Amino acid sequence: MTGETSMGAALICFGALVWLLGGRHHGIRRARLLLAGGGTVAAGPPGWEQAVAELRRRCGRWGAEWWALVAGLVLALLGASMIPVLAGAAGVPVLRRMRLARQARRARDRRAGAVIALCGALAGEVRAGRQPGEALLRAARDSGGLGDAQAAVVAAARFGGDVPGALAAAARQPGAEGLLGLAACWRVAVDQGAGLAAGLDRLDGALRAERDQRADLRAQLSGPRATAVLLAALPALGLLLGTAMGADPLRVLLHSGPGLGCLTAGAVFEAAGLWWAVRIVRRAEAV
Repeated sequence: MTGETSMGAALICFGALVWLLGGRHHGIRRARLLLAGGGTVAAGPPGWEQAVAELRRRCGRWGAEWWALVAGLVLALLGASMIPVLAGAAGVPVLRRMRLARQARRARDRRAGAVIALCGALAGEVRAGRQPGEALLRAARDSGGLGDAQAAVVAAARFGGDVPGALAAAARQPGAEGLLGLAACWRVAVDQGAGLAAGLDRLDGALRAERDQRADLRAQLSGPRATAVLLAALPALGLLLGTAMGADPLRVLLHSGPGLGCLTAGAVFEAAGLWWAVRIVRRAEAV
């Protein structure tokens, strides 16, 4: 009875805090609109749409990994134990690392696509009759394939510097490895008088084929990834089913010796299985 009373009081305090914060932010927004001469200001608390938009904005700013801590707090209230809070706090850095890795992979793919666009635009500028330096300036400005090294490469092309060396330095950025091929084409074409447009066409085709192969591999690996996610969600489904059947699995797992042993063993096996699945997928992507 005491645990239920504490849980109810905690939920009431949490709801009051959310209500106060929502009213305070609504008052601030209302005052800003009035001082800025924004015209009509809606009275009363913000609508559900504004509340959902505000929640999405804050969650995007905090990062999705904090939902692990929120889930741990909820389970701690339901199970009257601090173990879920500790588990949620331990999962925050792991999920943050996964989120940052996913963002880095997306940024790498975008940069690789920009390099392909740069090669195609540069080939078109050269065919239009422009000199390689001027063509590179225009292509780099339109495509953005040079990334953070664009200033150095543009300066080398504009003032007669070492353009291949600047391109090779720019290729050290994740996803910009195709600039090494552009540097080789530039060195062969400008230094030895070979056709730059023909080399760029071959480079563009090779980079596009590599991108398509990588996309096909990821499509084939989507099935194992979905299977790993499904297997990771099965314990949560088991808890829901047990609660629906009236077995009270949280009390058994968090407040008994055999339950704690099963919880520890299950967590270890779950972590090992996820690590093994991720390792298989990463090795396939590396190959």
